[in-house]
Amino acid sequence: MQANILDGYQVRTASEGECVQIIDMLKEVAIWIRSQGIDQWQYLLEGGEDDEIKESVSKGNTYLVTKDDELAATFTLSSVQNDWDKHIFGEEANHDSLYLHRLAVKSKFMKTGLGAAVLKWIDEEITTDKQYLKLDCVESNPKLKAFYKNNGFERIGVTDGHCKYQKSLRN
Repeated sequence: MQANILDGYQVRTASEGECVQIIDMLKEVAIWIRSQGIDQWQYLLEGGEDDEIKESVSKGNTYLVTKDDELAATFTLSSVQNDWDKHIFGEEANHDSLYLHRLAVKSKFMKTGLGAAVLKWIDEEITTDKQYLKLDCVESNPKLKAFYKNNGFERIGVTDGHCKYQKSLRN
């Protein structure tokens, strides 16, 4: 699947050969986040999710957003809860949610509307029988919380210092 989302950006499913590029980009974003005084994603710097990232790519759940063949953003969508989702949201009995993980935009592409365009693309282009798109972020990140609120997500609680958000998916 490949589609335009915003002024020449393309979205496509990542291939297994791109795992290192994705992990490197996520670490680059984690360093930028830390430089902004935000305590989020530091575990990525120590390889904390490398195996999960590789597994998500191999399952076809990770997407790349490129512009002129340059990686601009990445995100992962899963219809199955991982251990973190179960910890934050509780074990889902009715399996009605799609989970968004590791939505990351390279600093060079920030403040272009790309993050919002990715969320819109997910809503309009992903075919699913799920009712909700769910995600979490650290409670101590007011800009990110405002971003999700401004993009139609409802805060549904806090668990272990992480805000829980959901948005109804267009079905």
